[in-house]
Amino acid sequence: MKIFVLNCGSSSVKYKLYDMENETVLADGKVERIGQENAQIVHQSMHNGKTEKTMPIFEHTVAISESLNLLVDPEVGVIKSLDEITGVGHRVLHGGEYFKESVLVTDKELGLMDELRELGPLHMPANITGIRACQNIMPDTPQVAVF
Repeated sequence: MKIFVLNCGSSSVKYKLYDMENETVLADGKVERIGQENAQIVHQSMHNGKTEKTMPIFEHTVAISESLNLLVDPEVGVIKSLDEITGVGHRVLHGGEYFKESVLVTDKELGLMDELRELGPLHMPANITGIRACQNIMPDTPQVAVF
């Protein structure tokens, strides 16, 4: 079982891919300076070392897509297909009065999180964008929000 963990900040995305059978980190990385011409991607693979690149990334959705592409890249990736990912865990800033523990994300939960944007105006929009991006890229993979 492989779990992708995502932490979307106001101008960054941090991620790790865990192999839960061995309890190991297969890869981790970060995308910084989202919204700028010189966004920096740093990807660390347990098999292929460190990869860095600079490119324009103006949206979190693009940052997440680039991160997932690195996981399946023939040269620096650690999995052959995103279908190997059995779940995605999202760090979400605030659960407000709605969420007291982790939840499986459905449209209902996502709508409630959307109502909580004002509790964390810098991070909540990025958290929600991250969930939506992963839902679009991996529609059959369960998404879990951790508050």
